Amino acid sequence: MKTYQTILSLLLFGIITSCSQQKLESIKIEGEAQGTTYQIIYFDEEQRDLRNEIDSLFKVIDKSMSLWDTTSIISRWNSGDSTAIPDVHFMNVLKKSIEVAEISGGAFDPTVGPLVNAWGFGAKRMEDLPLTKIDSLLELCGYQHLKIVEGGVIREKQGIQLDFNAIAQGYTVDVISDLLLSKGINDFLVEVGGEMRTFGAKPKGEKWKAGIDKPIENESAERELQAIVTMEDRALATSGNYRAFYEKGGQKYSHTIDPKTGYPVQHNLLSASVLAADCMTADAYATVLMVIGTEKAMELIGDHPELEAFLIYSENGNWKTWMSPGLQSKIEEIKEK
Repeated sequence: MKTYQTILSLLLFGIITSCSQQKLESIKIEGEAQGTTYQIIYFDEEQRDLRNEIDSLFKVIDKSMSLWDTTSIISRWNSGDSTAIPDVHFMNVLKKSIEVAEISGGAFDPTVGPLVNAWGFGAKRMEDLPLTKIDSLLELCGYQHLKIVEGGVIREKQGIQLDFNAIAQGYTVDVISDLLLSKGINDFLVEVGGEMRTFGAKPKGEKWKAGIDKPIENESAERELQAIVTMEDRALATSGNYRAFYEKGGQKYSHTIDPKTGYPVQHNLLSASVLAADCMTADAYATVLMVIGTEKAMELIGDHPELEAFLIYSENGNWKTWMSPGLQSKIEEIKEK
């Protein structure tokens, strides 16, 4: 559901090998959904094709949380439709959003949609809105004005709306992963829009790997890898500002909006990759790190050992990298030639 292009590249090696003296071929399902691309690779001794079930999950999640679908639950809830009853997907994402909002001190906020739209990065574009009205839009934001009740959620302040774009793709990855696990498939990679989760390994025990792009602004330029991450039953999500921005009046505006100020962030953090047990969590915290900037990002990760992170930031015109201690044995940085 994110409007910016992913900065995560997949490295997929050696897909066909043997298992129990029989050749076991991978099953690969790929396509387009949620405004982006996806690919799913898994090893199944029964060689089941789960495309139809996976496509159904995409449709169900879109009907729950897509702001581009005016008939979705979230669109109807935002418009004040009293018949829009949140489903389990909606509530799972809302609860995680509020949890991360509280832990991050509001750096993550599922009610930031009006500001995202005002800056031209949402489902409704309002780029010509006078900046003097940013303060009035801030009055329409604040996760504290949401109250979870039996059967759903209510807004305790008129005008509050929800926007799950910063977390929904990660959640989708988790839902598809859970489907595979429920089928007894324990070796897989699921990637949606660059957010990914792996489980198990490839045949012969070869671990899954993912590449993190260098923060190159030129969309037409060939992508180059900054690092390669070895994945071990983890999820990985990356957020960055170097491609998702626009220029107006000679000023460059990034897609990451600070919910506290109402303005796009302006700091030296170019890319934040987060590893967590599930992709919804990784997705949310990747956004958090991009909001709070390099130094605070390092502090937050240090306070949360359940998370790991790889940061790319600028310093005196040069790219610098930082990784949490737990990643040092799992990541290989690509050296300049």
